[in-house]
Amino acid sequence: MKIRESEERDFDRIMEIYSYARNYMAEHGNPHQWGETNWPPEELIHSDIAKGGSYVCVNEKGTVIGTFFFVQGRDIEPTYRVIEDGNWLDDGPYGVVHRIAADGSEKGIGSYCINWAFKQCGHLRIDTHGDNIVMQNLLKKLGFTHCGTIYVEEDDYPRMAFEKI
Repeated sequence: MKIRESEERDFDRIMEIYSYARNYMAEHGNPHQWGETNWPPEELIHSDIAKGGSYVCVNEKGTVIGTFFFVQGRDIEPTYRVIEDGNWLDDGPYGVVHRIAADGSEKGIGSYCINWAFKQCGHLRIDTHGDNIVMQNLLKKLGFTHCGTIYVEEDDYPRMAFEKI
């Protein structure tokens, strides 16, 4: 597997992967995180690609099998400024992963993407829905610490915030 920046030609495949991920989450006890709003919207993905924050995971055959948003810097995620029931581990610059999804064709896609992002910055934050047990288990397996609760603008569901340094 390898990671590369998404290109506009990847858009349809990225949206297919998000559709698969919404169905997968609903079937595994997490219907609310993306399903109710058909998240993520097409305009956001086009914007992510144009700004250079969208990435794809490509298998050995050159097929796009996963996608995610990644950016790094200081205080880059406004929804992370307020954390309840805990604290972040470090106030320094960090990377953030959002909208991570895979097509289910190979094992380890999520781990590969998150580990790649961590290698870029050495300090990563990520959040997930309380019903997303699959992602929570993956983050714990990869050495992330549950730090508290944050809220996003998209809906009223609290998100579990994780960090790894």
